[in-house]
Amino acid sequence: MLNQNQTPLLDALKANAARPHAPFYTPGHKQGEGIFQPLADLLGKAVFRADLTELADLDHLFAPQGVIQEAQQLAAAAFGASQTWFLVNGSTCGIEAAILATCSMGDKIILPRNVHSSAIAGLILSGAIPIFLNPEYDPVLDIAHSITPNAVQSALQQHPDAKAVLTVYPTYYGVCGDLSAIANITHQYNIPLLVDEAHGAHFAFHPELPTPALAAGADLTVQSIHKVLSAMTQASMLHVQGNRIDCDRISKALQLVQSTSPSYLLLASLDAARQQMALHGKMLMSRTLQLAQEARTKISQIPGLSVLEMPQLGGSPGFVALDKTRLTVTVSGLGLTGFEADEILDEKLGVTAEFASLQHLTFIISFGNTPANIEQLVQGFNTLAKKYRRSNLTLKNQVWQNLDRTLDYALQLSPREAFFAVSEILPLTQTNKRICAEIVCPYPPGIPVLMPGEVITESVLEYLQQIQGMGGFISGCNDISLTSLKVVK
Repeated sequence: MLNQNQTPLLDALKANAARPHAPFYTPGHKQGEGIFQPLADLLGKAVFRADLTELADLDHLFAPQGVIQEAQQLAAAAFGASQTWFLVNGSTCGIEAAILATCSMGDKIILPRNVHSSAIAGLILSGAIPIFLNPEYDPVLDIAHSITPNAVQSALQQHPDAKAVLTVYPTYYGVCGDLSAIANITHQYNIPLLVDEAHGAHFAFHPELPTPALAAGADLTVQSIHKVLSAMTQASMLHVQGNRIDCDRISKALQLVQSTSPSYLLLASLDAARQQMALHGKMLMSRTLQLAQEARTKISQIPGLSVLEMPQLGGSPGFVALDKTRLTVTVSGLGLTGFEADEILDEKLGVTAEFASLQHLTFIISFGNTPANIEQLVQGFNTLAKKYRRSNLTLKNQVWQNLDRTLDYALQLSPREAFFAVSEILPLTQTNKRICAEIVCPYPPGIPVLMPGEVITESVLEYLQQIQGMGGFISGCNDISLTSLKVVK
């Protein structure tokens, strides 16, 4: 029986940091002795004493037999997996490894069009062929939800040779689709269901939160422990259950996409975050849900504002549950875009959102937030509504709807073929109907609007220019000013 009170990796790191010895190994700063003073003044010396390499007592990430193995076994038990891998390159490397472990060159994988850019990287690395599904779309809220079970069923009927299904659960807005139904359909074809659960690491620790992906039937899930729990930035986990996925292939894939010099600060933070949730998770999430509900209630009462809630009549196939710790506020009723409201709140009112979109602002509320944070958030929106309100804003929702229809086009080249093809850079005005050779996405949340192998269309170009014109940031591409694009020559 595993003892969740233990932190084997954290304890070993603490002991090695305090052990008197002469260090003749990496890193070069030698437990902080060589750190430049301005950085030491910011972070303190203790963190550098613990910044160690793969010493004998600290185990090896790619072949764990000691404290890392013990810490991963404890994490698997806490999160409901049969096996867990610690990730130091973020959930990005976990998604890439999941695709590499299940798909070879030319294999088909079914996935939503609103996947994170890490999934596109996985397609490029593996050579897999994407079968894209459009997620359920709410034209009133201008928000894409989850793919539906019917869409997955139809795709598998048309492509019974697909090797895996990948979905996002929850979305950046905290929306969860019917994952149990998708898992049942996927397993009828005896292929694995992979889940990008980057924003759902907390689901396993409170009954009022959506069902965790593993409990809903996922074969593999990747969680950003740093996004909503207490691990350090870049620290994530990959979990597997069942026998549909070759665990040895997961391990080998992770060796391709993870650093060979893993940060033990990140690894130890995963061990500590797991213990914290295993012992105190329900209490911490109860407090978080209470704070989130206070914010939802008060902000929804401010004239001109509304918050994302579960649809009436029990939702829809693409929206069956909502993570109530994720707060999305619609600000267009104030005559402001989400980008404008985000800038005002951040620069003038001391409130910083997770991300902005055309009509909304989205906030992550975690147990790291305080009642004072919530009070400042509510007060910020009160001030925004009273002081910065303008006449009603008319947004071009048809742009999103046109974009949604545009997503039906066929991929002209595989993402890998386009990525490695001979390319050229052209002015934006000359790229219509050309094949894109790079990833182009508004950030955050890092969901590509164009990816290698796709045909560039007028509606996509119009949408990107609208996002940029309203204050959004375009990332992933060579020219972030968006005056040019890289296309296949």
